[in-house]
Amino acid sequence: MRPLLAAFIVAWPMSLLPAAQAHGPHDGRKHRPPNLEKVDKAFGRTGDPSKVTRTVRISGRDTMRFSPADLTVRQGETIRFVVRNDGKVMHELVLGTLEELQQHAEWMRRFPNMEHEEPYMVHLAPGQSGEVIWQFTVPGEFHFGCLVPGHFEAGMKGRIRVVANPVLGSGRGSRGAFAALHAQRASPLRPPTGGQVGAG
Repeated sequence: MRPLLAAFIVAWPMSLLPAAQAHGPHDGRKHRPPNLEKVDKAFGRTGDPSKVTRTVRISGRDTMRFSPADLTVRQGETIRFVVRNDGKVMHELVLGTLEELQQHAEWMRRFPNMEHEEPYMVHLAPGQSGEVIWQFTVPGEFHFGCLVPGHFEAGMKGRIRVVANPVLGSGRGSRGAFAALHAQRASPLRPPTGGQVGAG
């Protein structure tokens, strides 16, 4: 079955639900703890809370902007992102490569009611805050965005520059080979299954 057709078949029942309720879980909590499921991506991996090197606080607003929107981290750092929705509509923060975020934004534009939940993202109702704990294992330029339909296209995105750590290596050697292997093997955004999209 062609991927797009399969996605439509999965997504169609979800289209009967209100978009704001289907995009992500809403449990009424004021603060959402991090999802610590172990995953490896081209832009890093799930972080260990006991190894957090610093906390970065990010605000999402109805102006379709994040603040701050430009970050610099060092390769190997484990960052605790504390994200707050300071708007009056649903927002989220999703880490990824620019290509993955653009692809995911397109999926959400076509199928706005599909749910997704991964360790590198957090969905927030108005006034809610939440966390993402992520280790940046590979140097380069990565991004984050709000993929609620229309928000990413309106400019709700940011950039993360990961500076190479000479101790870890940036392209060759055992660490460099490990990073390259993950960049090569990292799957694109998972197509929707069971009513969910595994985003990037």
